[in-house]
Amino acid sequence: MTTQQTTLTTQQIATRLAELCRLGQYEAAQKELYADDAISIEPYETPDFAKETKGLDAIIEKGRKFEAMVEEMHSNSVSEPLVAENSFALVMTMDMTMKGKSRMKMGELGVYQVKDGKIISEQFYM
Repeated sequence: MTTQQTTLTTQQIATRLAELCRLGQYEAAQKELYADDAISIEPYETPDFAKETKGLDAIIEKGRKFEAMVEEMHSNSVSEPLVAENSFALVMTMDMTMKGKSRMKMGELGVYQVKDGKIISEQFYM
């Protein structure tokens, strides 16, 4: 008996990413759904984060750095995905207090590209 690995559809990946992000399980989502050579693109470079982060390990490290900057996550919401053939978008809103700063709400649109059953890029817009 042979075992075939099933490639997830864009819809399945989008649904799973939204589910894990709603649970705050960003690193688990990245390990499960992202390609090893994925790229993450921010709206602009900041003193804390580069405009582009390349590679799954670097993306995971970026997420850990962000989490370390958060004092308290008050709430987190993720929209239902809007799916096209090989891409999808999610609206994510976080109500949080960053260390040494006041409470803030941050909303962003994440656009994801999928190839061969894995997320190959994510790009965020404010």
